[in-house]
Amino acid sequence: MFTKGNRDEEDRQAPVTKTPAPPSMLSPDLKVVGDLVSTGEIQVDGIVEGDIHSDVLVVGESAQVNGEIVADSVRVHGKVTGQIRARSVSLAKTAHVVGDVLHEALAIEQGAFLEGHCRRLNETNAPKKDAEGGIHLLKGSKARISDVGVPKKNDPVETPAAE
Repeated sequence: MFTKGNRDEEDRQAPVTKTPAPPSMLSPDLKVVGDLVSTGEIQVDGIVEGDIHSDVLVVGESAQVNGEIVADSVRVHGKVTGQIRARSVSLAKTAHVVGDVLHEALAIEQGAFLEGHCRRLNETNAPKKDAEGGIHLLKGSKARISDVGVPKKNDPVETPAAE
């Protein structure tokens, strides 16, 4: 009638649901020196001097980030100095970005400031998620975009030969 074995089987077969956590928020009066890592959402309104790795990142108007950003989705309203690497990148009209943007989808509102290169990622070099939801870069993804296909100031200009 009542057996301990049946209850153990039910517990093992019950689906594991992960409840979404509220976003982590850094207020405007907070300065963080170091890297931030999260499998959820981070909203930065203060100053971060270090790299940020998260699933979703919102950089508020009063925020200043000095470091690399790796995420699934990034929305920038404030200042970012460093590379942004994400599947979806959105720069609001108040955004000020100095650094390269590697993306699958990119939206730039009129008035946003961007000084750097933009490069579309394909599936082979996009940020990847592991089984726990963490984002990892593939091996060899640290190549600088500015070193590929962009002529330097003193490079000779080649003209095609007339046939």
